[in-house]
Amino acid sequence: MKSQTGGATTTQANAGRRAQQTKLSVAWKYVSRDKYLYLLLLPIFAYYFTFKYAPMFGEIIAFKNYRFADGIWGSEWVGLKHFNRLFTSPDFFNVLKNTLLLNVYSIVFAFPVPIVLAILLNEVRLEWYKRTIQNLLYIPHFISWVVLGGIVIALLSPSTGIVNIVLVKLLGIEPIYFMASTFWWPIMFILSGIWQNAGWGTILYLAAMAGIDPQLYEAAKIDGASKLRRIWHVTLPGIRSTIAILLILRVGQMMDVGFEHIFVLQNKAVSEVANVISTYVYHVGLEGSQYSYTTALGLFQSIIGLILIVSVNKLIKALGENGLW
Repeated sequence: MKSQTGGATTTQANAGRRAQQTKLSVAWKYVSRDKYLYLLLLPIFAYYFTFKYAPMFGEIIAFKNYRFADGIWGSEWVGLKHFNRLFTSPDFFNVLKNTLLLNVYSIVFAFPVPIVLAILLNEVRLEWYKRTIQNLLYIPHFISWVVLGGIVIALLSPSTGIVNIVLVKLLGIEPIYFMASTFWWPIMFILSGIWQNAGWGTILYLAAMAGIDPQLYEAAKIDGASKLRRIWHVTLPGIRSTIAILLILRVGQMMDVGFEHIFVLQNKAVSEVANVISTYVYHVGLEGSQYSYTTALGLFQSIIGLILIVSVNKLIKALGENGLW
């Protein structure tokens, strides 16, 4: 009996090795056949290794008192000292609050805009008009925030800005200092972000809509469904998986507002609501040379972002949609 069991185990092990060898031979066959296509991936791998994975080695300085003269290995180990300072700093909680609030505003007000624009563009039947509108919507995406920020500030200027001129002439109210008000600044930040990114964000949704079977629209039309009903029951379900994936990616960026956009628009008058993690790292880490402290902040930021994206991915899959993995 024992020998039979041992023989069966050996047979299973041999079968497993043969299956593994077969998989490897098949994989190598495909690699050999498409070797030139795989070579095209080398720049992609080189980019991610050089700029995404290799810099992760530098996270070690979050646990050291890093000094240029001593280098990474020669710097003194301090353990969790910088994390302790981070979690007891009132400045940190202020920039964390600002970062989260601006991202929440962006998800609530900015995230749906490309969906609405894509639905409206999808309903346009004049191709020349549709292409013209798309090009006009895409243009701001290709303009630097240094330029766009200057345009926004000029438009909202209390003395010469066209917005205030219109408000004064039509409504007779006093000029509003949009960029110096802690109430108006977040609103202008979100609206300017929509202006730059909403048009570009429609591309994926329009591509998803192009894959919807036209017969579904015809069937709904025959059943007497109005245009709004067809959008609600055909278009939105057809792009639901795309919305879910983009929402997961967007929530994964909850700890990051970006730098250029907010740096160009912020000023000392609104630092209470405009100072976020990225600008805080710039001022404290680069200008103040506190590299270990801001590296600890960056590590915390990355960990929370990972937790958020994994959690939302699980939630989306629990709701019946395909997640990122």
